[in-house]
Amino acid sequence: MSPGGLKKPLLALNRIIGHASAKNHMLKPKIGNISALDADPKKDKKLQKAQEKRIKEDEREQERRSFQQRRKNEEEKALESDDPDIAVRYGTKTDDVLAETDSIQRLASTPESSGKPISFIGRIHHIRCLSSKLAFIVFREQIETIQGVLAYEPGRISENFVRWAEHLTTESYVHVQGTLQTPPEEIKGCSIKDLEVHIDSMHVVVPIQEHLPVDVFSIDHVEMDADTHQLESLASTRVRVSNRLAFLRTPTAQSIFRINSGICSIFRSTLEQHGFIEIHTPKLMPAATESGAEVFKANYFGRTAFLAQSPQLSKQLSISADFNRVFEVGPVFRAEDSNTHRHLTEYTGLDLEMAINSDYHEALNIIDSMMKNIFNGIYTRFRREIEIIKTRFPHEDLVWLDQTPVLTFAEAVDLLNASGWTDDHGRQASPFEDLSTRAEIRLGEVVKEKYHTDYYIIDKFPASARPFYTHLDNQDPRYTNSFDIFLRGQEITTGGQRIHRPDVLIERMKKAGIEPHGMAEYLQGFEFGVLPHAGCGIGLERLVFLLLNLGDIRNASLFPRDPKSLPEEKEAIVKLPHPEADTIRFAYDYEKGYLTKNPETGKVEYPPIEKLIANYGDATNTSWLDDRYKVWRHEPTAAAIGYAEENGYALVMGNPLCDSRQYPIVIRAFLKYMRQQKDLRPLWLLVSAEIEEILGSRLGWRTLSCVAEERVPIQEAKKVAKKERQAEDAGVTIHEQPLDQPMSEEMMKKIDKRIEDWKAGRKGTQVHITEVRPWVDMEHRRYLWAETKEGEIAAFCVLHKLSPQNGYQIKFALDFPDSPNGTIEALISASIQMLAKVGVQNVTFGAGALPEMVTGGNLDGVRARILSKTYKTIAQQLKLVNKSEFREKFGTQNDLVYICYPFMGLGVSGARTLIKFFEDEM
Repeated sequence: MSPGGLKKPLLALNRIIGHASAKNHMLKPKIGNISALDADPKKDKKLQKAQEKRIKEDEREQERRSFQQRRKNEEEKALESDDPDIAVRYGTKTDDVLAETDSIQRLASTPESSGKPISFIGRIHHIRCLSSKLAFIVFREQIETIQGVLAYEPGRISENFVRWAEHLTTESYVHVQGTLQTPPEEIKGCSIKDLEVHIDSMHVVVPIQEHLPVDVFSIDHVEMDADTHQLESLASTRVRVSNRLAFLRTPTAQSIFRINSGICSIFRSTLEQHGFIEIHTPKLMPAATESGAEVFKANYFGRTAFLAQSPQLSKQLSISADFNRVFEVGPVFRAEDSNTHRHLTEYTGLDLEMAINSDYHEALNIIDSMMKNIFNGIYTRFRREIEIIKTRFPHEDLVWLDQTPVLTFAEAVDLLNASGWTDDHGRQASPFEDLSTRAEIRLGEVVKEKYHTDYYIIDKFPASARPFYTHLDNQDPRYTNSFDIFLRGQEITTGGQRIHRPDVLIERMKKAGIEPHGMAEYLQGFEFGVLPHAGCGIGLERLVFLLLNLGDIRNASLFPRDPKSLPEEKEAIVKLPHPEADTIRFAYDYEKGYLTKNPETGKVEYPPIEKLIANYGDATNTSWLDDRYKVWRHEPTAAAIGYAEENGYALVMGNPLCDSRQYPIVIRAFLKYMRQQKDLRPLWLLVSAEIEEILGSRLGWRTLSCVAEERVPIQEAKKVAKKERQAEDAGVTIHEQPLDQPMSEEMMKKIDKRIEDWKAGRKGTQVHITEVRPWVDMEHRRYLWAETKEGEIAAFCVLHKLSPQNGYQIKFALDFPDSPNGTIEALISASIQMLAKVGVQNVTFGAGALPEMVTGGNLDGVRARILSKTYKTIAQQLKLVNKSEFREKFGTQNDLVYICYPFMGLGVSGARTLIKFFEDEM
């Protein structure tokens, strides 16, 4: 496009900007009331709180480091003062290779080991020091705890040794050597009660730098209630959930999850003996299988999928596929907003399905036998674990009968009503409606009184309480061929016969409000023919919770998920890559006079701009590293603002580099500097909505957007598989420069040579805000390149580290002449994948032009419409959106950035200045 081609649009731009004359400097721009950015008490208070919080965090971190250093110094001093024969017996050894040792758990089964030497590695569970010469240390290994005695002994155990042990951090792993002895009396606080270790040496092999928020000893501690005379845990369920790692380390939790594992093992082995095979079904489903209100939706490549509420449909399709008998142990999801002690939103299902010959009770008999196998196996194989659990969750052993009581639903309701039970409204239970939890518990009590069992079955549930695929009772369609199995008065298993005729199934689906076309794959299995079949689903966590009387189902789940799980963070805690370049902390130290001045300049030294970019920057800020930009620094905060002087204008680029809460005071100081020290008219370019709000709403500047930051949320990045295959077929290979190795001079020269080739091949007008300088600020850059099979560099990519929120910028992505088709796409895709592997959340290509202008503040009406039309003309003539169209392949999302200027502050010369600044023939 010739320079004259821009004349008409620029003149039109000049007329609508607000100038009476094309001579831009005839009138002074109205920067606005800068005092509007003066101190705001509310915002100042927030800033002060932020400073105080940051100071406390720094103080805690400093205290932690000083504590660690102090402990290290104390240990070194103690070791130096002791005789070598004693010093060798204790201290810290952090070798990666651990000594082969015995097991504390083995000691539990061999009390006759008294008098024998012992060597083991365990965690420090609890320390009790009685004096400078005597300490009792409880060691833990999974479910077992044993007491160690560390006593002063001249020539062997020094007071330094005892004091060192007293101050060890609990949960550290230690290697202990000593002798097993029989204690004077039974040790009540340990699982091994008839043996203790007289310690000869102890070395920390895995140190813990700081205490857990809630230590394992405390979270597992119980005390006798003076009034009820019952054991009560000092830690609530919520504390156990919030401090999950600590709880899972307790002998109680270790025992619970051994039993959890044992149940799955017996479940598998029993069913395999009955000819079942294990399957693994998908958890992403095309439709809700039971109730749309209780299902989690998921975005499945732009389509809606659902997390499986059960493996029911897949199990039935397996029967249709002639597997005949199948089972699964897998996750089940229920979007049920129930914050009770017996509900989870994700749990482990023990599911089975089998073809039947004549009656669904064939399946019920196998399930009943399997359940009793589980009970027998658990009480036989895990008696020690059960006794450990009883010390924290007291309960009686489960009672079951050789012949399990089986009641019909109607019989169960009659039994319940006969006991005098009524609901909260005084109504008795209905034989055609499901039982409430309270009714189930009362029924369990009645059954226990009558049949003397904690385990029983209710058969023939009403149709209103069962999903659409449940087979109706042939004698009475108000009921179904289905059952529930109960433990201690609560349901643990739901099962029954399934409908196997497609016409009946479709009719039932329609009555349930489920569209058959959304279940085409499921229906096809029945249309192709399937035998009558039945099965059940067991909630593993609920079974464990009821079997062991754990009080809350969350205690039976490894990492429980309920409606309150996965909370949104109120305020994300961002850890700055360079704490020494924290402008909040700098402002505090500046205000308090803690900063030292350079003796030569007499000024405070600011953190380097490169570190500020890594702490607070976005893509535009990286351009400040070019020579044509000047960087102004705000003395009280060390904040930075980059600008270029051009034709009497200050072209300010991007947001200030500082904490966003400091924007108003930094912008105020900068504009005062521009007004008082520089005869420059500020044009603020490519800023975020937050800066646009400050300049537009508070200072009255005109704002518009014709540019967007083109970001790619890495988890949503699109694949360019076709282009990647083309590059791969051409023999292109991708290489990454390791972070811990400097780029070789030879490679830099090769890349520089290819950049020159690239520049020579460029045609037309290029619009940009930065120069191609790849070797600037290499500390914060990552480099990738593509090579042809001949070893020629075909493409080059530079990634620049931005703030933690913004991730990285694809600073340069250069496709060199004669590169094979697909090379640059393959290189960019590899760069994004590399960032994903190291946990980066976002990447940006930088600013890209929009096809149409978006007006912002103080710019509306006819002027805005004309300006929008003018911009559209320029964008089309210069083909400004070509880059954006290329970037869209990778899933870019536009984040608007704004151009802001004061009233009477642009004009035709300003527009020309902008274009001249961004244009460059390369």
